[in-house]
Amino acid sequence: MTGRPFQAVESVIDGLKRPSYMRATMHPFLNRRSFLSNSASGLSSIALASMLQQQNLLADSAPIRPNIDPEHPFAPRKPHHEPAAKNILVIFCAGACSQVDTFDYKPELTKRHGQAMPGAENLVTFQGEQGMLTRSPWEFKPRGESGKMVSELVPQLGELADDMCFIHSLTGKTNTHGPGENFMSTGYTLDGFPSMGAWATWALGTENENLPAYVAISDPRGTPQSSVNNWGPGFLPAAFQGTEFNATKPLGNLDVPAGVSAKTDRATRSFLERLNRRHLERFEGDSELAARISSYQLAARMQLSVPEVTDLSSEPQSILKEYGADDSQNVLKAQFAKNCILARRLIEKGVRFVQLFNGAYQTGGEGVSNWDGHKQIVEQYSKHGPVLDQPCAALLRDMKRRGLLKNTLVVWMTEFGRMPTFQKGASGRDHNPDGFTAWVMGAGVKAPFTYGATDEFSYKAVEDVATVYDFHATILHLLGLNHERLTYYHNGFERRLTDVHGHLIKEVLA
Repeated sequence: MTGRPFQAVESVIDGLKRPSYMRATMHPFLNRRSFLSNSASGLSSIALASMLQQQNLLADSAPIRPNIDPEHPFAPRKPHHEPAAKNILVIFCAGACSQVDTFDYKPELTKRHGQAMPGAENLVTFQGEQGMLTRSPWEFKPRGESGKMVSELVPQLGELADDMCFIHSLTGKTNTHGPGENFMSTGYTLDGFPSMGAWATWALGTENENLPAYVAISDPRGTPQSSVNNWGPGFLPAAFQGTEFNATKPLGNLDVPAGVSAKTDRATRSFLERLNRRHLERFEGDSELAARISSYQLAARMQLSVPEVTDLSSEPQSILKEYGADDSQNVLKAQFAKNCILARRLIEKGVRFVQLFNGAYQTGGEGVSNWDGHKQIVEQYSKHGPVLDQPCAALLRDMKRRGLLKNTLVVWMTEFGRMPTFQKGASGRDHNPDGFTAWVMGAGVKAPFTYGATDEFSYKAVEDVATVYDFHATILHLLGLNHERLTYYHNGFERRLTDVHGHLIKEVLA
């Protein structure tokens, strides 16, 4: 008999004498049955990991911060995962556009018109006591092959229902306009937080360094109630704030001073560039100085690029007519139509994030200049509807025709919804953050598709209830960004667009 069996026994005995932390690492001999069992479970684990990786659902709590070159803050950067969309266009209807009168069809509301809402007979909301259930003054009709019911208030947008993915179950946190706009644009009701566009451009940069990475196109009538908070950088570097201008209010201070020739202008720029380079070498590592110089250089490049992109004279008459930009009878519609053309041109040029506003806080000769339909909703919406409908529908058709929707996500939203009742003593609807509608279109989303639902009166979200955090998480995902890992350390907190909330709405993904 050889000494091997005894050596094996001695080895086992020695192992038992080892400390417990060492014994815990020992594994029994693998027999045939164990091998086959472990192989089966191991292969299934590999398959599961592969599937999760393909869907970008592997969990990882580590934050991912973009590596930003201070001298080139807008250089394109890689996303967390393969994006469905490279650009985003947000159409924001300021003032809280009523879902009851546009996209959320409720036959039971029509049936019970003039009755008290069951269980809410003495309901008091933001502006006081509510009256009776009130059907929409605009008829709903089936649209496209899907038969989606859309109101006659926006008939041309309704024709595009087969290209849209509706989310009918959004819920907010406030019933006040300013905080509501903040919440939709920044994920917080308070001022001082970065906007969606700031987060996106901080993370991804842009494909065109001759134009701003982020443009906010304000309504011809003025800015929304929360104004620059909607496109502000918050605590992110100031370079990532949106640049605000529109077709009728071009970006100012870009013209070469009178009396300065093109040759002198070029020589001056070259001289300044040499001085800036020496200054950077002297103060190497000063990121604020590098960012400031970069912003001045961008402003110089924009002297050529911005006038070109805002000059709509090159657009054919057929396009102007399609958008309604030649409408001499409705000046507001014509002005907004030009903004829509500008939005398309910016997307074509590779601007990462474009925010197009419809409605403004300031009031003028037209009365209420946004979608805040408290008192006379028929009178007010009959003006707002045509301003939005034709230009916006033409924009979407034009983008589809040019192939821009393959790489662009279009988002339509408003700060909250409206009540299915009229306010007591008035002919309009009060604020309602408990159930409202948004829709998305283009890169990465299903269409035609409807997600979630409000109750039978469009009062509260009851099916697949979604938060604004979920909405933001889904938008970031389509841009190739993981909302839980895109963070910025500020005042002791790892801040993010979705705060500590948010889940991906996987059902809407194509």
